[in-house]
Amino acid sequence: MDPSASSSGTRINPAIRSHHQFWPVRLPHTLTVPATSLWDNLETSARRYPDKTALVFFGQILRYAELLQKAERLAAFLSELGVQKGDRVLLNMQNCPQLVIAHFAILRANAVVVPVNPMNRAEELKHYILDSEARVAITTSDLAGELAKASAALAPAQRLRHLLLTHFTDAFDPAPATAAGEMGPAAWFDWLLTRHAAPVLPDGLVHTWEQALGVTSSAPALSVGPSDLALLPYTSGTTGQPKGCMHTHASIMHNAIASGLWGNGCAENVSLVVVPMFHITGIVSLMHTSIRAGATLILMPRWDRELAGRLISSRKVTHWTNIPTMVIDLLGSPNFEQFDLKSLVYIGGGGAAMPQAVAQRLYQQFGLRYVEGYGLTETAAPSHSNPPDAPKQQCLGIPFMSTDARVIDPDTLAEMPVGAQGEIIIHGPEVFQGYWKRPDATEAAFIEFEGKRFFRSGDLGYVDADGYFFLTDRLKRMINASGFKVWPAEVEALMFAHPAVQEACIISTKDSYRGESVKAVIVLRPAHQGTVSEQDIIDWCRDNMAVYKCPRVVQFVDALPKSGAGKVMWRILQEAQ
Repeated sequence: MDPSASSSGTRINPAIRSHHQFWPVRLPHTLTVPATSLWDNLETSARRYPDKTALVFFGQILRYAELLQKAERLAAFLSELGVQKGDRVLLNMQNCPQLVIAHFAILRANAVVVPVNPMNRAEELKHYILDSEARVAITTSDLAGELAKASAALAPAQRLRHLLLTHFTDAFDPAPATAAGEMGPAAWFDWLLTRHAAPVLPDGLVHTWEQALGVTSSAPALSVGPSDLALLPYTSGTTGQPKGCMHTHASIMHNAIASGLWGNGCAENVSLVVVPMFHITGIVSLMHTSIRAGATLILMPRWDRELAGRLISSRKVTHWTNIPTMVIDLLGSPNFEQFDLKSLVYIGGGGAAMPQAVAQRLYQQFGLRYVEGYGLTETAAPSHSNPPDAPKQQCLGIPFMSTDARVIDPDTLAEMPVGAQGEIIIHGPEVFQGYWKRPDATEAAFIEFEGKRFFRSGDLGYVDADGYFFLTDRLKRMINASGFKVWPAEVEALMFAHPAVQEACIISTKDSYRGESVKAVIVLRPAHQGTVSEQDIIDWCRDNMAVYKCPRVVQFVDALPKSGAGKVMWRILQEAQ
């Protein structure tokens, strides 16, 4: 039989399985996913390793038995608030122990986690509350005001009914953290210590963390399984408003297990967690992967290269998932020679390509091969990853465990030959079920290919002769700022709320550190010409949207280029950069 033909007689691109020659020999190509919920992973690890350190946060250690107990108590409290099976609960926090506790408590309450970027402002948060139909939110005191403001702007029937509020100092005592030398001088340390006043929640109640963990009732019976909805992370796109990606316990479970196996995961792993755990990578590849393995998570609420260096050194970190700008920043520290990185055995990430010179330095100086991966919110983080023992630089990697990925012509849907550019499509158990309440968008996101349902990534790339995938361009308009995805249509929609903005077009501009930054090309309303400056626009954006979305450059023009149909021709503006 022709080796390039399938059992059905269809000719197969010879590069499809050529990557198997580079596959880690210790691993199977596919996984059988357990028929259990994600909660079972924490419960099992707590039973196996009750006294083992689960989380470390500025000198404070939370053991697995304690993590389980707190999550169960919080689940009982959520039940008292009326949270039932399938209800969505907003979770809006920076990395801290309370985020992990709350995440698993929501799952234990048979509900659905709606992770929210803590950089979002009230105008953005309104959509998450409204679209998810969440009536309960869990957040930290520094973010509670924005959520309350967002809720107040909605109709009474659409507002939050309960807001559970915690302070960072509910999780750690600043004295041990300072005494241990881990904290060191950090300008943002006072932010952790600040106990902001509770906001007024229109038509709702604000509850304290102490109140929630002080309940004496029991959590409801666990009734969710693999096919039930577990996670509703939001992703934007060409239409402006973010869309919820429906992930089941099974889709998250697959990548939690696969990520652990791929990175030689075991209970002795110590992972530095600075990738935010509101992001799909932090949620799946770090939190769920580590909790299932019984490993230890060293939590950082925000990036600080000096703190990261001290934590890797003092806590003997073995695994570090990051974005390349973090590595570049750490290597540039004036104190770098004082840091001890010898404990690291795995380092990798995604969101942006790692510069070849930096990857070479990591290998030559520390023997570390930087492992790049690729994935989307729709694929529960990795759909591709480089084999740890055979990575290629500036490469997406090979299709992940249990995953079939192809490159097709986006118009004809025919598979492209080796080396030819096309759209990357993905089939696998980690792929989401569809967009929340958006059947039209769901239908457009999938195609039938060789009898299987493939997700259209919207990214252009090619496959080399070894079966490795490379990214070349995007079909969708998207800006990648230090690994954060910025969707121009969403920013444009927000900017139209400014009274001086008549028209706006968002494009990318090159940034030596972030890779790309946001630029706004604006036509002002006649009444505001000469009275509004570029800086005024930037300041307004900072007050009304997440900082990573804010334009760093603003250009005023008399008119935007448009097609005969009246559509803004953004590519002309982009190519002029």
